[in-house]
Amino acid sequence: MSSFLQRCLRVPHSLLFDPKYFWYLATLVIIGDALFTGLIIRFVPYTEIDWETYMIQTKAFLHGQHNYSLITGPTGPLVYPAGHVRIHQFLYDVTDTGKSVRLAQYIYGVLYLTSLVLCCGIYRSAANVPNWIIALLPLSKRLHSIYVLRLFNDCWSVVAVQAAILAFQNDLYDTGIMLFSAALSVKMSVLLYLPGLLVILFKRKGLIPMLGYMFILVVIQVLFAIPFLHEDALAYAQSAFDFGRVFLYKWTVNWRFFDEEIFLSPRLATTLLIGHVTTLIAFGLFKWCSPDGGLYPVLARGLKRPLRPAGLSPITADYIATVLFSSNLIGILFARSLHYQFYSWYAQQIPFLAWRTRYPLPAKLALLLGIEYAWNIFPSTSLSSGVLLCCNLLLLAGVWFGYPNGKSFRRS
Repeated sequence: MSSFLQRCLRVPHSLLFDPKYFWYLATLVIIGDALFTGLIIRFVPYTEIDWETYMIQTKAFLHGQHNYSLITGPTGPLVYPAGHVRIHQFLYDVTDTGKSVRLAQYIYGVLYLTSLVLCCGIYRSAANVPNWIIALLPLSKRLHSIYVLRLFNDCWSVVAVQAAILAFQNDLYDTGIMLFSAALSVKMSVLLYLPGLLVILFKRKGLIPMLGYMFILVVIQVLFAIPFLHEDALAYAQSAFDFGRVFLYKWTVNWRFFDEEIFLSPRLATTLLIGHVTTLIAFGLFKWCSPDGGLYPVLARGLKRPLRPAGLSPITADYIATVLFSSNLIGILFARSLHYQFYSWYAQQIPFLAWRTRYPLPAKLALLLGIEYAWNIFPSTSLSSGVLLCCNLLLLAGVWFGYPNGKSFRRS
């Protein structure tokens, strides 16, 4: 009887902790979340925010309007790159010009499950995390809302960038850069990964190949945007990649503890930009290149032999995920405005990053709960905004003092 009981207990223990059984547990999580997501679509009311605008803007494009500055909708002008238009052209066609919202919700439900599968793939490729962490991924109320109750375009860029990261982890850099560019063609926020990606490409491939990949990235952007560039290239560039865009204060989730005047001030924008750049440089100087002797030796090797890898240490799947997720988190931490849909940018990365810290388990779980709490308070308050900032800051600090290059490297 004792032996039988031990065998019974061994099954859940293996599912939760043995890497060999990762995909068994992942399959159960994905199936369970598929059922849960279906119930949400069926019983929770849909909330109209941007879907109608997406469809009206797409209709204008299909009717021949290719000047970006003249394409608008109920919630404002078209401010996303051309890949966004291409995706919503497809959705416009299959949902009867956007009228079949329920069908759109099911499409987004499949998209959400795709993101969950890709996230599990990234976790498994990186390894060095217990299996049971993936059971935390379906627990976000806000993330389900973003996908199937709000139908935000951020979801498409998230899935594309997840696929790109998984491709990079499996040494499929050509595929990865095309997927990364596809993600960027939907949402400019994907640029937050770019500093980390440049470090990885420079170390893994070398200076000239890195520049070649950046050229491919730009070419793909141009191909998506040909009709708009032909009509008015400047209007397209200013609308799709508006680096000076100021988001409305009333929708922000972070920095709410400042009043609106300070929030909108150029001084705050400049301070946050300096903080963003300084933090990236610090990670580059003292963390991401430390396994190779530091940033300056890496740069020296890369410039001396531009066709060969500048790094000495192996670029592991763990390193790729940790660096890219950290680069994204740094950008999120210093973003002046985070709207509710922006949570999708990093929601599924938070458990992974928490396990790249040296915090005790209760502290890791507290960070996850704190961040989820902050994103579910509407409208945001000084308290919820402060909690979000503190949790994001503690998470990044934990990675800095923990495993900034992944757990396959020694602490640096």
